[in-house]
Amino acid sequence: MARDPQAALVALNRFGFGARGGASGDFLNAASDPRGFVKTELGRPNGALLEVPGLQSTPALGKAVFDYQFEIQQARDAAARSAAPSATGEGASPRPAAKGQRRNLSLNGIAMEMAPKEPQAKPAENPGTMTPAEAMQPNAQKLPPQPLNIIQKTFRAEALARLQRAVITDCGFVERLVLFWSNHFCISANKGGPARMWAGSFEREAIRPHVLGRFGDMLKAVEQHPAMLFFLDNQQSLGPDSRAGKNRNRGLNENLAREILELHTLGVGGGYSQDDVTALANIITGWTYAGRLGQLGAPGSFVFNANAHQPGAQRVMGKIYDAETVAQGEAVLADLARHPSTGKFIAIKFARHFVSDDPPPALVARLADVFTKTNGDLKALALALVDSDEAWKTPLTKIRSPYEFLIAAGRLLAQIPNNPSLYLGGLKTLGQPLWSPAGPNGFPDSNAAWLAPEGMKLRLDIATQIASKLAESVDPRDLLELAAADTASAETRRTVERAESRQQALALLLMSPEFQRR
Repeated sequence: MARDPQAALVALNRFGFGARGGASGDFLNAASDPRGFVKTELGRPNGALLEVPGLQSTPALGKAVFDYQFEIQQARDAAARSAAPSATGEGASPRPAAKGQRRNLSLNGIAMEMAPKEPQAKPAENPGTMTPAEAMQPNAQKLPPQPLNIIQKTFRAEALARLQRAVITDCGFVERLVLFWSNHFCISANKGGPARMWAGSFEREAIRPHVLGRFGDMLKAVEQHPAMLFFLDNQQSLGPDSRAGKNRNRGLNENLAREILELHTLGVGGGYSQDDVTALANIITGWTYAGRLGQLGAPGSFVFNANAHQPGAQRVMGKIYDAETVAQGEAVLADLARHPSTGKFIAIKFARHFVSDDPPPALVARLADVFTKTNGDLKALALALVDSDEAWKTPLTKIRSPYEFLIAAGRLLAQIPNNPSLYLGGLKTLGQPLWSPAGPNGFPDSNAAWLAPEGMKLRLDIATQIASKLAESVDPRDLLELAAADTASAETRRTVERAESRQQALALLLMSPEFQRR
C-alpha cells in the first residue's frame, strides 16, 4: 500500500472534494505525497478562472435582464389597459385594488412573478395517487417541461459550469477556496431577477480571479460588483446633502456599509462603531450600476454617480478621508483590508472552515500573522494552512456541507453533471440552495448546522436515490477502496460487505464517516 493513507484521506477530504472514481488514482497519488498533491493546484496559473463558452459578462447579462423585465412591464401594462373597459365599464372609474392585492409591482417582482415555475408534486388526494418515489419511475406520468426564461437559463448554465468544474478537478483545493470566499462575500440569487442573473458572473468576476491573489483586490471587486450593490440595496442609497438626495424623498442606506465592516472585513468586535457604519455608508453613496437606458455607462456595469454622492470628508476608524470621488471609498476598503482585526477575523473563519469548528489557537494566530505580513496574500494564506501540522493532525470531525456531499458523490461515482436540476434540487432539499443563503452572513459552517437529525435523514434519502439509479453499474466495495483504502474502519467495511443489496451497500457507503467527514 502507499506510504501514508491517513494523510491521503486528509488531503482529499479536508482540502478537496474527495477521491474521483474510475481510473483517476487519486488516493494513490495523494498517499505518495499528500502535501504536494494539495499544493499542485496552487501552482497552476489562472487555475481558479472559469471560462466556459456561452457564459456572459455581468454588463451583458444586465442588459439582457433589464430588457426582459422592461418587456414584461410593457406587456402587463398593455394587458391592464385592454382589460380596464370590460372590468369597470366604459367611462367608469377604475375600482380600487382589493385589500391585500399588490399594486405598482417592481420590475424585479414582475420578472419573478411571470417566470414559469418548475412543476411541483401534488399532494396525494386518494390511495391511488402516485408517491414521489413512484413518480421517478420510467413509466410514471410526467408534466410537460415548461419553457425557461432568460433568467432561469442563465442561472442553470452558470450552475452547470460550476458543478462540472468541481466534479472533474484533480484535488479540488482551489474550488474549495472559491467556495469559501464565495460564501464569505455572499449574495443571494433569491433577491430578484438581477441577483439570479448575476449570481454566477459575480463569482466568476469578483471571486475567482483573486482567490490566489490579494484580499484587498477581491474586496474592491466584490463591493463594486453590481450583484453586491443590488443585493444590499446600495443603488438606492443617496447622500442626504447630495443633489439627488435633496431632490428625492429617499436617503442613506447603510446595508452595504454595515456588512463590509461586520461580515467582510473587521468582524463583530473588530473595533468599529455605528458612527463608522454611517460614515462608510456616506462614502459609498453613488456606488451603483448603470440601468437599462445606459445614461451613466454600459447597462449592468459599475458606475460612480456623483449626483448621489454625499459631499465632504468622512471619518472611519479614526482616519479622515477627504476625496469626494470613488477614490474615497476605495481608500477606505484598502485600509480595512490591511487592518489587524480583518486578519484575525479571516484567519478564524479560514481555520474553522478547513480544520475544525474550534480551530487550534496557534494555527489561527499563525494564519493571522501570515495574512497581515503578506498584505493579504491569499495564496500565502492557503500555503500556510497546508504547511501547518494542525491541518494534518486534527481528526476529521467536520461534516461535509450539502454541496460538498453531492459533489463528492458525483466524483466518486464518476458522474460528470450534464443536468443541473439533479444537484439544484438536492441542494434545496438539504437546505443549501445554490448561491441563495438566507442572509448576508452566508451559509453556516459548523457541524451543528448540518448534523440535525432531520437533515441527516434527508441526506440518507438522497444517498438512497443516488444508489437506486447507479448501484448496478458499480461495486460499492471497490468504491470504498477508491475513497478510503486502508483508512476505512472495520465497521464500515462490514457494513458495506454485509449489505442486502448493492443499492443498500452504496447508500451506506455514501453515509459512512469516511465519506461524510472532512
